[in-house]
Amino acid sequence: MITRTVSKNPRTTRGDLVNDLQRAGTKVTKDTISNTLRRQGLKSCSARRVSLLKPVDVQARLKFAREHLDDPEEGWENVIWSDETKIEHFGKNSTRRVWRRKNAELHPKNTIPTVKHGGGNIMLWGCFSAKGPGRLIRVKERMNGAMYREILSDNLLPSARALKMKRGWVFQHDNDPKHTARATKEWLRKKHFKVLEWPSQSPDLNPIENLWRELKVCVAQRQPQNITALEEICMEEWAKIPATISSRAVMFWGCRWATQTFNSLQRFSMGLRSGVWLGHSRTLKCFLRSHSFVARA
Repeated sequence: MITRTVSKNPRTTRGDLVNDLQRAGTKVTKDTISNTLRRQGLKSCSARRVSLLKPVDVQARLKFAREHLDDPEEGWENVIWSDETKIEHFGKNSTRRVWRRKNAELHPKNTIPTVKHGGGNIMLWGCFSAKGPGRLIRVKERMNGAMYREILSDNLLPSARALKMKRGWVFQHDNDPKHTARATKEWLRKKHFKVLEWPSQSPDLNPIENLWRELKVCVAQRQPQNITALEEICMEEWAKIPATISSRAVMFWGCRWATQTFNSLQRFSMGLRSGVWLGHSRTLKCFLRSHSFVARA
């Protein structure tokens, strides 16, 4: 009963299970519940946060997957990926683990100083390719379409040259309104930049997230003392990211978006007609199998 209940509803708490069993005439403790589920290979974990996807978003991901099923891996090496991110002075980005004795959790050596609202933060725009990181700049004001176009004008082509991108390279950015504004699209067209059509609600598919994670870990380890130092350290650590990390992020990107697309379809399977779902899932499964990918349910 316990295993069946949590399999049907993973958000069921131990307290819920204790109460259900008690109403059924069986008295157990929460520890007994935990041990029983652990023996069945189940453990309590934090629920992963994923993008909120509507059926139209799932269809967009599927369309993207179908259009790029047969693209050669080397083709993705000729893409410049871009995005914005926020880095806090103190806060979640500064999470660290420490070795300490019992009851020593508040010793200064074992704590990380925090202030209300994170103590300030900086917004960054950056880009990279499989060959390494491109330019990284701080966005000091609230970004609008005009500012975004200015950032691209000053940094995109210099990044492409520094990375020695091949002729016909492709630029990727997401569907933020600033990126998809008519003026931005027209500017990109006049500059003859080829843009990768990106599915909506898909920040989790962008391989630049791997570089942001690497940057934030390195910055947190250096513990900047103020916002100015935070910006300087971000620039230094970004420039030091090895090309191998960039290459690996792009190399495994195909596996990432294929798996994410499959999982997105699976989450919405109950809302789709069974025939449609079966057709979609078979398409993705064939792709995953042919490319030696493993989709996690």
